[in-house]
Amino acid sequence: MASKIESSDTEKNKFNFPYFSLLGVLLVVILFTVLWHPLNLDRTVYVPLTPQVETTVTDNINSPVVVGDGRIEVVGGKSKTDQITESSDVPEDEIVKDELDDIIEDKGNTVQYTVARGDTLHDILLRYNVNRRDVYQLTTNFKQLANLRIGQQISWTTDDSRNLQSFSWIISSNNIRIYEKSGNKFIESSETIEVVPKNVVIKGDIKTSFIADARKSGLTSSEIGIITRALQWRLDFRRLKVGDKFSVILSREVHGKRLANSQLIGVRIKNGSKDYYAILADDGKFYDINGGSLSQSFFRYPLAKQARVSSGFNPRRLNPVTGIVTPHNGVDFAVSRGTPVLSVGNGEVVIAKYSGSAGNYIAIRHGRQYMTTYMHLDKILVKPGQQVKQGDKIGLSGNTGRSTGPHLHFELHINNKPVNPLTASLPISEGLTGKSKKAFLSKVKNIRSQLNF
Repeated sequence: MASKIESSDTEKNKFNFPYFSLLGVLLVVILFTVLWHPLNLDRTVYVPLTPQVETTVTDNINSPVVVGDGRIEVVGGKSKTDQITESSDVPEDEIVKDELDDIIEDKGNTVQYTVARGDTLHDILLRYNVNRRDVYQLTTNFKQLANLRIGQQISWTTDDSRNLQSFSWIISSNNIRIYEKSGNKFIESSETIEVVPKNVVIKGDIKTSFIADARKSGLTSSEIGIITRALQWRLDFRRLKVGDKFSVILSREVHGKRLANSQLIGVRIKNGSKDYYAILADDGKFYDINGGSLSQSFFRYPLAKQARVSSGFNPRRLNPVTGIVTPHNGVDFAVSRGTPVLSVGNGEVVIAKYSGSAGNYIAIRHGRQYMTTYMHLDKILVKPGQQVKQGDKIGLSGNTGRSTGPHLHFELHINNKPVNPLTASLPISEGLTGKSKKAFLSKVKNIRSQLNF
């Protein structure tokens, strides 16, 4: 009897064993599946759940779903229309602007410009954020505008949306071409009033700030902007102190009571014991009193070696993270994590921190018109306020923020507008030589004597 019971128990154990084995295999498969799809923290959006949760759903499958104070963006799929939304390379921290930025950008909507070597009207207007369609229409319909000459004066006026309203081209003192917007096209007219330019010398002392005191002395916003741009690589105008001095020579043309044109001939600014000069040469550019360049050259690439471009500058790129069309305002370089990142020019670090989808992020101001940014860094090697030189190592490339893999996102901004850093026209640091320098130094003798205090 005991033998029969023992045999029965043995049969039951044999019968139950496959169930335990199957359960164990199933558990291993579940664990393997979970570990095979790890959570990607770089692409996770934290959604705070508040006591009162309100959820909003729209018909657009790619529209964000609002949950309390947070947002969930649907990844994948295509919307009914390609709508430009925020880029995945947008930092949370914006560059703080000051009064000098407003002057540089000519917030008054009227800009005066002296044509320099290498300039084209198309490039000039786009550099100042003029509406692209207006620029194309103007330069296409009036082919003569391709004949701008070095040293000629041009000016234009835009509305608050940067649409071009009028454009003036001063060919000579008695030959002015004017192009005014009428409906959806530009109408050309000309003025032949004989105007004799007069040289004006304006001097002043710094009592509050350069901009405020320059305006009080009689300089226009446009003239202040020209001075600021001419000396942007040599002098930080924010650091001028009470007691510093400035002296300016201008060539002005007045039509009736209206200032039609103004050209900066020379400027001297005394900052403590140092003097800074900018003198206009025959090529339309400004140089110091020795004919040396006032510009700074830039590296085209922020890396020691040229790397493969994995994503180019494209205002309508299909975002690989969100799956929808978003502007890509820079260039992505495919480099491995830890690759040294270099500053493309001399400048001041204005931001160096972790900043949202941009990850570890550095922004460097070069002069007053140029800004470069470096995103998704693995490590930051500089601090805000630090002065860096061209070629300095500022960080190591990485994969921080919203990123699909190790790379460097690099942007170049001119007049606070993103441009393609691989094709943009960059300043060249070249001084005068030969006969050009000899003629310039002869001119400096007369101008320098008028700039005394």
